[in-house]
Amino acid sequence: MEAYQSWGRYTRASHEVVRPFWRPRSLDLSGLPATALPYGAGRSYGDVCLNHGGGLIDCRGLDRFLGFDRHQGVLACEAGATLAEILGLAVPGGWFLPVTPGTSLITLGGAIANDVHGKNHHRAGAFGRHVRRLELLRSDGARLICSPSRNPELFAATVGGMGLTGLITWAEIQLKPLSSPELTVETIKFHGLEEFEELSRQSDQHWEYTVAWLDALSRQNPRRGLFMRAKHMPGPSERPQADARPRALLSAPFDWPGWALNAWTLRAFNLLYYHRQRPRLKKTVQPFAGFLYPLDAIDQWSRIYGRKGMMQFQCVVPFGQSEALRAMLDLIARSGTGSFLAVIKAFGDTPSPGLISFPRPGITFALDFAFKGPKTLALFKELIAVTRAAEGALYPAKDACMGADDFQAFYPNWPELAKHVDPRFSSSFWRRVTQGQREFLP
Repeated sequence: MEAYQSWGRYTRASHEVVRPFWRPRSLDLSGLPATALPYGAGRSYGDVCLNHGGGLIDCRGLDRFLGFDRHQGVLACEAGATLAEILGLAVPGGWFLPVTPGTSLITLGGAIANDVHGKNHHRAGAFGRHVRRLELLRSDGARLICSPSRNPELFAATVGGMGLTGLITWAEIQLKPLSSPELTVETIKFHGLEEFEELSRQSDQHWEYTVAWLDALSRQNPRRGLFMRAKHMPGPSERPQADARPRALLSAPFDWPGWALNAWTLRAFNLLYYHRQRPRLKKTVQPFAGFLYPLDAIDQWSRIYGRKGMMQFQCVVPFGQSEALRAMLDLIARSGTGSFLAVIKAFGDTPSPGLISFPRPGITFALDFAFKGPKTLALFKELIAVTRAAEGALYPAKDACMGADDFQAFYPNWPELAKHVDPRFSSSFWRRVTQGQREFLP
């Protein structure tokens, strides 16, 4: 990867990049720049993967598989391996990722550092719950095995710790049995947040994956959406799986012009997307990649938002705070900006192992925005204020603009993480939310 930037691309960071071609036993961090940060696949949206003016440690070379117990589903591999590469090994053996976000193109280290969640959070919780142990290399040369029972405080700080506690060199994770790589999927039309919540409650017991698309730009109340629930089919697939890794089928080879995504085109797309399904309930069978990773089929899809890049707003608010979500939707609809990628999901109550992990009981809402300077920042300021008033939180892996006061209100135990941050590790995000330093935004 030549460009060391975030997936949102609106930032223009300058780094001294360390490109190690070593193996874990010979790693040496003594020659790091003044501050450093591990960098995986660069799929974080904001500045959590950037260290402007400092160093980045390119970890993609750490991609070897170290061991795979095919009977117990225990996989050990280096932290630079991607989830797609793990799936390529695990799926033919009858195993699957216990938790996966909406892209398979992140690294294992990134999944741990951001304690990612997926469409099965109501059942499996966050990714960190399935990490059995990991090795953490500190800048002083110490190599520490961390697990829930060994160095547990450092383990809790590393899971969801955004790469600040040191370099994860390898990790051992527990996979889950896979009956079939194909999914039984039901898509249900709904109107309003109350109906969405009811569908979530009805589906949690019998459906492994749940998520919904919401028309965030519609000014109609109640707002319409499509609720999707899925589970792996009970038997082996009848179709051969030549390669279980998700593949890009299309590409966005250039930045779209700024005018392409506007209020008219977005509302038209949302209208067509909702009405493409005529019956209220539609049943299909889909390969897992099509349901879990729809955007992985489009290489460099963030270019759709233009050369100025994009920002994503993702929050979680407690159950019972539907009015806060309605207020956010009203703000977005009045702004006339946003995207066709408005996702809403009910989190479960399984606690995350990380000190400042994002998932918690409630409803999470995510929406992409083409970056339009002060206009976008003003909208985000309002959305953040609504989230804070509702006692919710923003997702650090997606954030690009919350201030120190907001972050420290969302994550009141952040000082505990700060105790475990490696003294030579830092990031643009961490300086912004702990010291108030803003390195990118006007």
